[in-house]
Amino acid sequence: MSEPADHVATRRSQRVEFPGGSGFPLAGIIEMPTVPAIARATFSHCFTCGKDLKTIVRLSRLLAQRGIIVLRFDMTGIGDSQGDFAQTNFETNLADLRAAVAYFDTQFDQPAFLIGHSFGGAASLALTDALDSIRGTVSIAAPSDTWHLADTMLRMNPAIDVDGVGQVTIGGRSFTIRKATLDQWRRYDLESTIAAIRKPILALHSPDDETVGYESTSRIVPRHDGEADGPAKSRSLITLPGSDHLLLKDSRDLEFVATVIAGWIERHAD
Repeated sequence: MSEPADHVATRRSQRVEFPGGSGFPLAGIIEMPTVPAIARATFSHCFTCGKDLKTIVRLSRLLAQRGIIVLRFDMTGIGDSQGDFAQTNFETNLADLRAAVAYFDTQFDQPAFLIGHSFGGAASLALTDALDSIRGTVSIAAPSDTWHLADTMLRMNPAIDVDGVGQVTIGGRSFTIRKATLDQWRRYDLESTIAAIRKPILALHSPDDETVGYESTSRIVPRHDGEADGPAKSRSLITLPGSDHLLLKDSRDLEFVATVIAGWIERHAD
């Protein structure tokens, strides 16, 4: 279904290309608002999804309507970006996100944020404190570790651990997964990285998410009593009961999420 005319009139899309962290050209789209821009955000996609996933496209455009310049991009070997997906892992994802932020930094000077959906949220959280230009991160349905994905791939094809490589089917498409990638996911200590983040975090997650469990939110946004100091003081959690992992079950979910994210970014952009 096409967007209403008033939606199309309130944003502009620009295709871009920039060097990725692994040396391959990465493809991106910048959603430009026609209202005054208050901030910018680099949007990382979920595992195997890409920048053109309906959830990411719609949310990026809704944010642009609210004054957020959004760069959505394909990581190495995904969508319109070059490279071999089978040779990628979490470290290459982080390198690509670093490259995307560095490119975005050269194009605009508005306050910068990260947004990541699912595994893209994990990558965004991992780099929140490491990137000087970033003021905070929004994670959407994000895991708080990377080893769960390794376990998921093995359940889909146990031969990966035995043969060193194997095929898995995700969303009707076949992907080559290497054991070395699983081993890297198992080694990465994302939980410790998240626990040490000092910048603001907004986490959005549904307790009905069947892809990434809601329990991950307890490690991204730990409970505090209102008196404690430290990372928990600058973290916020929005629970989305009834929503699915892609926020597509109810058309109102993306509108609500865009409004919340835009308001949070505006608050922290000052």
